[in-house]
Amino acid sequence: MTRALMIQGTGSNVGKSMLVAGLCRIAQQNGLSVAPFKPQNMSNNAAVTSDGGEIGRAQALQALACGLAPHTDMNPVLLKPETDTGSQVIVNGKRLTTVRARDYATLKPQLLHAVTESFDRLKSHHDLILVEGAGSPAEVNLRPGDIANMGFARATDTPVVLCGDIDRGGVIAQIVGTQAVLDPADAALIKGFMINKFRGDPHLFDDGYKIIEDHTGWPGFGVIPWFTEAHRLPAEDALDITTHARTRGLHIVCLRLSRIANFDDMDPLAQEPSVRLTMLNPGQAIPGDADVVILPGSKSTRGDLAFLRAQGWDIDLAAHIRRGGHVLGICGGYQMLGRSIADPDGIEGPPGTDPGLGLLDVTTTMTPKKTLTEVTARHADTDVSVRGYEIHIGETDGPDRARPFARIDGTTEGAQSSNGLITGSYLHGLFRDDAFRAAWLARFNATSTTQYDQSVEQTLDVLASHLRHHLDTRALFAAAK
Repeated sequence: MTRALMIQGTGSNVGKSMLVAGLCRIAQQNGLSVAPFKPQNMSNNAAVTSDGGEIGRAQALQALACGLAPHTDMNPVLLKPETDTGSQVIVNGKRLTTVRARDYATLKPQLLHAVTESFDRLKSHHDLILVEGAGSPAEVNLRPGDIANMGFARATDTPVVLCGDIDRGGVIAQIVGTQAVLDPADAALIKGFMINKFRGDPHLFDDGYKIIEDHTGWPGFGVIPWFTEAHRLPAEDALDITTHARTRGLHIVCLRLSRIANFDDMDPLAQEPSVRLTMLNPGQAIPGDADVVILPGSKSTRGDLAFLRAQGWDIDLAAHIRRGGHVLGICGGYQMLGRSIADPDGIEGPPGTDPGLGLLDVTTTMTPKKTLTEVTARHADTDVSVRGYEIHIGETDGPDRARPFARIDGTTEGAQSSNGLITGSYLHGLFRDDAFRAAWLARFNATSTTQYDQSVEQTLDVLASHLRHHLDTRALFAAAK
């Protein structure tokens, strides 16, 4: 009989995604067929799945920890924010609609059915399902119609373990307070707690640990010290991407757009010792010593183009290019580099056309059809094979496509300016490919010494060992039902 266990947090960014990934790897090492599941995720960092859809990047990492290919059943509802008040709703890997936050509640009843169907399909194929909550169950104002935390747990009778983040402070209040505001029937599903991100000697929290146990009646499963290797795993949040304090090396600057998407494209570059990666914050000028500026993907291309201009980055880019600097646009960043971006149907916002940066002689038209596919291409400049994926709306064409970034089965992909300084491509994930990354860096006289996928696998093993040492994993897995 398949069992399930849900990890919920006292708030966002308490480490749920990483904990589930580590527990997935432990279960796999223990010989179980295990799969991850997150009923509802909100992220613009998505992965293309084996069944031609998209899910949150965190669930793709968790799938890797299980030794599985990502599948849409692992994250049936994905919300991709397009504005401060609205999100694209992805259901079973495909775009359903775009809604304002205040209208999303009306969709939840029909989404719960999709969530439980995906959950049941996963259960039919595996021994154990490890479920990740979203946000916090203490947000009881959102409890009616909830599908992400206790609403899901109650609907599926899934036991819960609550995780608190001691690094933020107030962890006793986080956990005790969560119990205090929960409906008693919801609280009854919680089988215990764990403390994450402790710095120093965990025994210093022994008294606090006991206070939580005494006040809640819940058993503790352990105190987990800060995991120092976390930066070696794909970032769930753009703010988690490491900007290294290196003073030497190829200086790559990535613009931190307001709706930056699939930002884990930068992770492999951040780990290269020959690279100095700067994630440039709004309000900061593009450094004069930048060698390459990357315009990353965006969930709202026209909106982020306006955001880019508001920072003065368009002026900085022009100066960067005059100095002989290179520019790479990926997906939405590629679209911004062209002469114009047209959205006649208002897919990403109000219908209209905006002038692009004019750095590539191409134009883009947004279309309802979304491209979701894994690809193997051949890089035009180096003739090296590169594996990546496409996840975008819009079609881009123009004279500069005669100088493509790559070729896919004889078809040109991307574009390059006549002077070779400006390049655009729809391919995400290309820097994960060790051979391509090495060839691309070599063009800038930088060397690659990192085997990225191997590094991620090794880090998952180290994470599993870390959790085994500090958690009572036997009791934790015994709580599954």
